[in-house]
Amino acid sequence: MSTMIRVRPLIQQDIESITAIYNHYILNSTITFEEKAITPDVMEQRINTTLERDLPWLVAEENSEIIGYAYAGIFKDRSAYRFTSEITVYVRPDIRQKGVGTQLYKELFEQLKGKVRTCVGCITLPNPASIALHEKFGMKPVGTFENVGFKFNQWLSVGYWQCHLED
Repeated sequence: MSTMIRVRPLIQQDIESITAIYNHYILNSTITFEEKAITPDVMEQRINTTLERDLPWLVAEENSEIIGYAYAGIFKDRSAYRFTSEITVYVRPDIRQKGVGTQLYKELFEQLKGKVRTCVGCITLPNPASIALHEKFGMKPVGTFENVGFKFNQWLSVGYWQCHLED
């Protein structure tokens, strides 16, 4: 029996689930440069900062369980950057590569039209799956910062991808 994945706006009750997804990546991967797990309270503060700027924070839900999330965050906290947003997606590790990230980004990009002009994605390298997802949405590589992060006793580089949304 196949189930439907529903993408919807985040609600308060989702915060614990998305914190658990994010903490998995903090503790087990180099995808994020954070090194210590965060609490739901910290996640809630981050969410509120995004929502105060009228930017979307979405979740993917299957069988009433949160299986991923995506959001458009503040790129830089200077007025001239107000039409640029850094986008992010995380999917529960046991269901990666099943199209959930694509569904989340599809809705995120739709909601961003008319709110921002430029989307930026920051990807720890190497990460072919994330690169493929970003490029599926027309994002192009625009630069690499080599060996700027140090996690799990290794130096890590990040690449930046960007696209302009249609006016």
